[in-house]
Amino acid sequence: MVSWLISRLVVLIFGTLYPAYFSYKAVKSKDIKEYVKWMMYWIIFALFMTVETFTDLFLCWFPFYYELKIAFVAWLLSPYTKGSSLLYRKFVHPTLSSKEKEIDECLLQAKDRSYDALVHFGKRGLNVAASAAVTAAAKGQGALSERLRSFSMQDLSSIRGDAPPQSAAPVRTTSKTAKPKLSRSVTQPPEPSATAKSP
Repeated sequence: MVSWLISRLVVLIFGTLYPAYFSYKAVKSKDIKEYVKWMMYWIIFALFMTVETFTDLFLCWFPFYYELKIAFVAWLLSPYTKGSSLLYRKFVHPTLSSKEKEIDECLLQAKDRSYDALVHFGKRGLNVAASAAVTAAAKGQGALSERLRSFSMQDLSSIRGDAPPQSAAPVRTTSKTAKPKLSRSVTQPPEPSATAKSP
């Protein structure tokens, strides 16, 4: 477990971050020699990471496996051994140069197929989504109207049950003192005042 952790840290720091910074410096200074050196390193490192994915699954039980990975990354980076340049010039460049046309054709075919597959599945996905939306809208409209109808019927029944019964004409209750005033104002004209003079 400790070997795995140390190996991951070494690969992260010395295999990725350190070369990334010096690649930045090479691009900034526009030094072609340094630029080519770091491009060769990144190609080899990409292949190493690809292979490492599978070897970690099947060879992690091998004694000193993680220590060998640390030594390999140090060998790739070392200015004395120039491991990445050596591997690139001896193995990677000749192999890629001889197979370049076949690789380009495969990549072009894969690109075309993936585009066609994306368009095909995109159309199918849109058709499925549209039919699902129409079905949901059709079912939802009936369910929504039923739901609203049940709510309105429930509200009406609760209003009828809770409110006191009301008659058509309101009943007025008045006191005895209010009744003569009401009847006098409606039926009799007001009495003339004592100060008013008649003609």
